[in-house]
Formats: sequence, C-alpha cells, structure tokens
Amino acid sequence: MPPHTRPERRPASVPHDDFTKKRSSAKGWGIAAGAVAVFTALGIAVSLSTGGETGPAPVSAPSAGQKPKKDVAAAQVLDGVPIGYPRTAAGAKAAAANFATVRGSTGFLTDASSRRRALAVMNAQTADRSATAEADKAAGRAATELRGDAKKLDPQQAISRTGVLSSRVLAFDIHKSAIRLWTTTVRGSAAGHAPPKGGFQSVTVNLLWEKGDWKVASLSSGSGLVAPLSTQQATNAASDFSEYAPGQAADPVLRGTDEGGLPGPYARGSGGARAAAANAVVLYGDPRFFTDAAWRHRMLVVTTAPSVRAAVIEDADSTAQLVADNRQLGDDGKTADGGQLVTRTAVLATRSLSGSDQAASVELWTVSVGGIAGAEESERPRVAFQRMNVDLVWVDGTWKTTAVTQGEPLVPSPPAAEQAAPASRFADVGGVADASALA
Repeated sequence: MPPHTRPERRPASVPHDDFTKKRSSAKGWGIAAGAVAVFTALGIAVSLSTGGETGPAPVSAPSAGQKPKKDVAAAQVLDGVPIGYPRTAAGAKAAAANFATVRGSTGFLTDASSRRRALAVMNAQTADRSATAEADKAAGRAATELRGDAKKLDPQQAISRTGVLSSRVLAFDIHKSAIRLWTTTVRGSAAGHAPPKGGFQSVTVNLLWEKGDWKVASLSSGSGLVAPLSTQQATNAASDFSEYAPGQAADPVLRGTDEGGLPGPYARGSGGARAAAANAVVLYGDPRFFTDAAWRHRMLVVTTAPSVRAAVIEDADSTAQLVADNRQLGDDGKTADGGQLVTRTAVLATRSLSGSDQAASVELWTVSVGGIAGAEESERPRVAFQRMNVDLVWVDGTWKTTAVTQGEPLVPSPPAAEQAAPASRFADVGGVADASALA
C-alpha cells in the first residue's frame, strides 16, 4: 500500500490538532527518508499524506561561485575495494567504513580468492601476516549465518550487508588514524525459511597512509551496542530479501569528500545517483536535522532540486518541530532531564531502478536508530529497517532529489540471546562528531 494511503497512527502524547497541522506539504514527497525510519525507531507516528504546494520562501541556492564542478570523478573500486581517499579525517572515516563493509560482504566471506585479492588492496604492507588467516577464520564462522536454515550455503542467495551507524575518530594525523565504528549487520539466506538475522558490532580500524591512500594496519571487532527492534515493525520472510542478494544490489561506497559536513557534487552516472540518494537519507537521519534549523536548511539546499525545495523545507521544519515537541527537546537536542537525542541512519544497500543522464530512481535499504539516551529514560533507542525510493534529477551540475517515498519495510530477525544496552550507553554514539562519512 503506498505510504500516503496508510491510516494515520499517532502517539497519545501528541494532541490530534497539533498532529494534523504537521502533515506533509510537499507534493510527491514523503517525510524525509531518514526521518521516516528514525520516527519508526522513536515510536512517533507521522502522516505521509501529500498536500498543496504552498510553502515558505525558498532558501537561496549557492551563489555562482559556489556551484559544484561538473567534471566529477567516479568512485574507484579495485578488486571489490573502494580506493582513493582524501588525506583527511573524513577520508579516514570513509576508508574504515568501506573496509568494514567489504569484509562483511557475501563475496568476501564466501570466496577465498576474492577475499585474498581484497585483502591485498586494503591491507598496509606492515599489516600482521596473520591478517589473512584471521579473515579466513571469520569467514568460516560466518558460513553458518549465511546458510541460515537452508541445507547448504548458496553464495547467490546469501545475504550479508553491513551498515555503519556511527564513526568516531580516536586518533588522527596525516600518517595514521584510528577509527571506531558502530555497525549493524544482516546475515542469512533468502533460500531458507528462517529470515536473515540482524546484529551489532563495534569495529576498530587502525589505518596508515601508504602509497597515496589509506590502508588497514590492523582491524578488530567485538560485540557492539544492541538496540531493540522497533515495536512497529515485524520480521519479513526469508524470500523477501532476495532483491538484496549478490548481484541484485550494491553496497554504498563512502568517499569522505564532504565540505563543511555536507556532500560535494556527484558523478553523472548511476554510481553518482546512488551516492546522492544515500547521502540524502543519511543526512535526514542526522540529529541536526531535528535540532538545528540553519543546518537543516543548508542541507536541503545541497540535496534537493530547486523545483521542490520550498515545499520540502516546510515539510522538514514541521517534521523537526514534531519531534522536538513530542520529546520535549531543547535547541541542544537534550531533554529537560539531560537525555540526549540519538538518531542515526545507515544505508545497507542500493538498487538502481531506472536512470538516464537527466533523471534516476534509486531504492535504498536503510537501518535507523532513534531514541533518547539518558539515565532517566525507561525506553532505549530502537532500530528500524526501511526501504526508500529516491527520485533524482541532474541539475546545476550534480544529482538532486525530487521525491523520497517510503517503501515496505525489510526487517531481519533480531539478534538472538543479546541483551539490549542501557539507554545511557547510546550517548557515546549520538553526537555530531560520531556521524559517518558521506558517499
């Protein structure tokens, strides 16, 4: 059922009159993709109905001197590994996230020759000689997860996707860097009866700048913060995940080439369109979307097409106000008792639905965490899984969104026998500095 025809549901804490006044106003535009999933995780219901096209005066677009360059290099990938990062903290974040995603991919886990080629690309020359053996052991442990309840492991039906929810720079200079990631993984088989399972990890990546790029000196992982599944979502059947099996969808490629925390221009191709769609979703799930109107408006100028911008800004402002009112947030993103708003959105995979050199449509499989981190909070931040359709046009030398609509959720089975972390622990991953690098 299309999002705009679903019946409205609202929390008891939101008066009906206030709720209905905050309906979406952008024609053809659902509430921003990351915000939809975050709302689900927060337990806040919001109408996705569309209305008229009236709105506030448009935020000014960048001046002529600020327009993006039209000649943008496409992302480079060598033996399945993204390469070519800037020598910056954002570049190190992107490298760490991409390397963790590659190491969690189906090809890396199921094909020894592909795994060795990928390790040769991503590992530094000084990396421990045991790195290959450790990667092989990790792949062996993952085999049971990838088989699910099927009789044998079928690599073409194996689902293994990693989303980076949080990225923190532990140390950085131009020679080396240490990055800690909070990731969510989905692993299983689309061929069995049991759906793939979700999980959380904490991954620490130590990087060296070597031969003009970031390389892995060492990588370690362990259990990460566990967020319970939103009570509004139910687990999908195993076969529902087939569209995200190998060859059907691509992992997002992070670049770290953000300017002032916002993405730069994109290449004119399907890869650039997928990156633009992924960045829009991630930015809509940023805590500043809900707490900083000036940042929100700048972000919308960068990500949305001029033809829809005024209506989208009105919609976004109403969305942010609804969260602030519902959770009683101050401008600093904190509640009266000191709890901190935590919102994060990551992209698990992307699919190009259609495209030309003028327009594109992309489907994203996303995971979001939303809630309040605080000692006095009775409910922990929760996780929600959504599919989002993003329509884009080529304008001003880059890809910009014209519509974002919510698809049907695609929800893995929650982690088994893992206790959710206390609400206060999530403050460690909720700050602006913990945001992941952009595509």
